[in-house]
Amino acid sequence: MIPANVLPELKYVGNEKKKLTLHLFFQIMGKVRMCFTPRKNHWWYITLYVNEKGFTTGPVPIDDGFGSFSVTLNIIENRVEIIKSTGEVRSFRLEKNLSVADFYNYLVSTLKEIDINVKINGKPFDLEIKKPFSEIEELQHYSKKYAMAYWKTFLWVSAVFKEFSGRFYGKTCPVHLYWHSMDLAVTRFSGKKAPPMPKEARVSDKDAYSHECISFGFWAGDNNVQEPAFYCYTFPSPEGLDEQPLEPGEANWIMNNGTPMAILTYADLLEMDNPKQKLLEFLESSYRAGAELAGWDIEAFKVPPLSEL
Repeated sequence: MIPANVLPELKYVGNEKKKLTLHLFFQIMGKVRMCFTPRKNHWWYITLYVNEKGFTTGPVPIDDGFGSFSVTLNIIENRVEIIKSTGEVRSFRLEKNLSVADFYNYLVSTLKEIDINVKINGKPFDLEIKKPFSEIEELQHYSKKYAMAYWKTFLWVSAVFKEFSGRFYGKTCPVHLYWHSMDLAVTRFSGKKAPPMPKEARVSDKDAYSHECISFGFWAGDNNVQEPAFYCYTFPSPEGLDEQPLEPGEANWIMNNGTPMAILTYADLLEMDNPKQKLLEFLESSYRAGAELAGWDIEAFKVPPLSEL
């Protein structure tokens, strides 16, 4: 077990298949939630959340809202928990070598046992995997050790993101995990509509970026950035964004899909004396960089102390 007050080491290189297996577990859970939850703006209704056990769908409404259920990937106890508001509880173990196909089939069949019939698009999203979940036998790399480090890191990041989110008076999304890209994110909005996207753009992008926003997130690495990192981008991206200063000094701008993105690696953060303060500095400086150039009313969006209300 990782000590509660110590940030774990988390690496992408060497853990690619472990991360991908966990990613596909998240996609299955997220699609189950999406199957039942009413639509909400910017896809906020399909996300997962970090909690005291691991990762969860949160309450998912069923039976016209008279009931609900949740699916939780319990990292501490190494099992998947399904709890229904009628009091029924089911679970299955996250055994070593549990394949993606096993996870999918166990989850669907276990839900069916308590009269929750799931019909989802059974193919992975945006991962260049052609097989449906039910046939992915070759990915069986769930690792309790990696999942524990992943969860403990995301639990800490979630808490810092929530503190940062509480400083903003405008429209803000919950701190949640998008399973399509496996990143924990929180987004601020100016309240203004963004320019319309091209007609051929994906519906998912049109809904996500219907309004001006500045988004902050953390992900555990991918083929493009092969280490865990924090990021921030502004949409639409203002001219000169990548020339703005960032804090701490280890942060920098990279180009992502043709627009600037602020990056601070997790490895760099681990070397700092006060990682929470340094992360908050990164979030604040990258927010100001985008908000000032985009003409946001930064002072009006500040949350004042209760003593000033």
